[in-house]
Amino acid sequence: MADMDRSAALQQQVHNAIHAGTALNIRGSNSKHFLGRVADGEVLSLSEHRGMIEYDPRELVLTARAGTPLAEIESALAEASQMLTFEPPHFGEYATLGGTIACGLSGPRRPYAGAARDAVLGCKLINGKGELLRFGGQVMKNVAGYDVSRLMVGAHGTLGVLLEVSLKVLPRPASSLTVIHECPQAEAINQMSHLLSQPVPVDAACYHSGHCYVRLAGSEQAVRHAQKQLGGEALEKSAPFWLALREHQLSFFQSSKPLYRVLVKPATPPLPVAGSWLLDWGGAQRWLVSDEPVAVIRESVAAAGGHVSQFRASAQDEAVFQPLSAALLTIHQRLKNSFDPHRIFNPGRMVSGL
Repeated sequence: MADMDRSAALQQQVHNAIHAGTALNIRGSNSKHFLGRVADGEVLSLSEHRGMIEYDPRELVLTARAGTPLAEIESALAEASQMLTFEPPHFGEYATLGGTIACGLSGPRRPYAGAARDAVLGCKLINGKGELLRFGGQVMKNVAGYDVSRLMVGAHGTLGVLLEVSLKVLPRPASSLTVIHECPQAEAINQMSHLLSQPVPVDAACYHSGHCYVRLAGSEQAVRHAQKQLGGEALEKSAPFWLALREHQLSFFQSSKPLYRVLVKPATPPLPVAGSWLLDWGGAQRWLVSDEPVAVIRESVAAAGGHVSQFRASAQDEAVFQPLSAALLTIHQRLKNSFDPHRIFNPGRMVSGL
């Protein structure tokens, strides 16, 4: 089916849902179905709406349809010695570009090269009125006013059906090396947060099982110089470790207990919550495996100025994501009314009633 036919078929399904008052459950490969609250509705599949539309390595910009597998995109970039800046988690063999952007997840490189939102230059979507809309473009500076395309990042499909996404990409570093230090968590936090303000080519840092891991990337000379500055033991074949961290394949993530995602300022001291901790993003993103009541966890995290969401849970409560303040809830309601006035897209996926 041609691209225009696929878009028209998806648009027609949206129109049908509007007239029938039927909710739609937007789905790519379904690799991230566990994220957020359960959204019921007729499946609107984007798995066949796939393929690269435009990619010129000289321009450092890529445009692809939402159903395009991430693996296919990353393979094309690798041939040109380029990469997605935000090192996105897949959480499944057939993870798609649309699902990745809709969930807004970023991997270990996020604090040093930007988040998924920072990589998005433009998008094409179907809104809740059945209209085809295009926002942004394919150049680094193209928006005067509010950047709607980046609003779709992390919206979990509640505002529209992503059809196409344009992203900026970057050259792959010529050299990469990971150094390890054995230390307590508090010392690792100090070290990782200190590195955020230093002229050292760090592009990932985490704390796991009593060890601080720092990945260096850049020219071979810069990486070797930084290694001498930091000291520590070099980790042989480090790529599998960072891949396992990104994809939650480390033993830490295999627990049957609930997994929480905690976001705080990088220099925040260890939080007084019982459970097992793994720190990523230089200390800003912290994973917690714990049996503690979610209310207790949220209270401790809020006291530290952060917020928490249930990433994987055996029994989700009403608020999977951090409960919104009255002001933020009003903004969410206004956005939903503007983009999806009939409330047909993934209703309740993020917030009950929206």
